[in-house]
Amino acid sequence: MNHWSVPSGLDRAPGLRVAGDIDASWRAAVVLEVDAQGNVASLGGRPKPLERAGDRRPEDILLGLFDGRPWFARPVASLHGETLGWRDVDPSEHHPLGAAVALTRWHLQAPVCERCAAPTVPDLAGARRICPACGALAFPRIDPCVIVAITDHEDRLLLARQSQWQATRVSIVAGFIEAGESAEQACHREVAEEVGVVLETLEYVSSQPWPMPRSLMLGFTGRAVDSRINVDGDEIAEGAYYTRGDLAAAVESGAVTLPGRASIARHLIERWITAG
Repeated sequence: MNHWSVPSGLDRAPGLRVAGDIDASWRAAVVLEVDAQGNVASLGGRPKPLERAGDRRPEDILLGLFDGRPWFARPVASLHGETLGWRDVDPSEHHPLGAAVALTRWHLQAPVCERCAAPTVPDLAGARRICPACGALAFPRIDPCVIVAITDHEDRLLLARQSQWQATRVSIVAGFIEAGESAEQACHREVAEEVGVVLETLEYVSSQPWPMPRSLMLGFTGRAVDSRINVDGDEIAEGAYYTRGDLAAAVESGAVTLPGRASIARHLIERWITAG
């Protein structure tokens, strides 16, 4: 997860987005097919670029330069054969694959103009969309979210299970930032709404893009004023505080399943574990 805290290996290459330069770069392009579910074609557990991409299509999205070559995403209705989800790729490829999934899904979900409802078309090699009817521009949407690792005064970590999750799956509290709200205010509100906890301290840690859906996760740690938990019973089914020993035993026995290693949720949990 720490690779999100350093400069990206993906150069967004704004200078390539003019027609002549992008056509010249196409000859050396790496082109990945991406479907609406955020999967990419793969081979042997690695992304599989198209061997013969043909001519550049209007819908092809320039992701940028990665390892010295231009990378493009090609939206497709479906993929055949082996596929790979964004969370399953090698961390070294998270940057171009995350951009590919986020941009592909945005283009598929933004086909009409918000101003006049006319069909829009990709522009600047997929960096934005433009309405031929009224000239309005649309840019990729990102939904900011907060996620909080909550501890009590005994340094126990609060883990909760969402109602739709399997019985063993748990994570830390997260939610979308609402209109007119700061990230810190969203943390206090979400924690109070979902698990009935009041925070006395709150500290920002790091962020992570999460393209399914098109989110930017803002990670925090927070200290609860006491150890009381009152889950909402709707979104959150249950919650409990864990010592490091309790959590290790629960994971080993299979009673608890933690978030995947690609997630900021897992990063914040492991950060708490190693701090003890």
